[in-house]
Amino acid sequence: MKLVDALLKRAEHPAYAWVVFFLTLCESIFLFIPPEVFMTPPIVADKKRAVPITVAAALGSLVGGAIAYMIGCWLFDSVGVWLVSNFASLEKFALAQEMFVRHGVLIIFITAVTPVPYKLMAICAGFLHFPALLFLGVSAIFRTLRFAVAGFLLWRFQATANTIVKKYFWPLTLAAIALAGVGIGCMMLL
Repeated sequence: MKLVDALLKRAEHPAYAWVVFFLTLCESIFLFIPPEVFMTPPIVADKKRAVPITVAAALGSLVGGAIAYMIGCWLFDSVGVWLVSNFASLEKFALAQEMFVRHGVLIIFITAVTPVPYKLMAICAGFLHFPALLFLGVSAIFRTLRFAVAGFLLWRFQATANTIVKKYFWPLTLAAIALAGVGIGCMMLL
């Protein structure tokens, strides 16, 4: 329990919003850990942090999405191919491209609000020269909405979440690691 208390105490630090910003930015480009994982500790530690943490996650995601878009637009042959090859496959990218051409804004919406890899679609949008302002606008609206819902739920049920985190920290941590591993494994098999 000392580790859980120490982690929650560190999450109360005002600079933790920058940590959330940075990790969410990275998630939008190459990480496979859902941003809600980064948002949970500070809000569970202090529910007054819900708004700044949600804003940090939304801004980090938008900046990361813009960077991924630029990678697809200008650096696809070098950085983009490396990212796609290491974190998905060129076949999945071709499928994403095909889906993007057919469904455009709907695909941005789906990747913005679900665990479907947003980074892959952001790179694809840049590669296809999808209108940048439309991509960023739809991403900003729906990624922010996703984080706002998560932030609200954590704020609303903060006391319960705090109790659950303190009581089941290790099983929750191991389950999150296992789920991330299964998700990555499934992506590699597809």
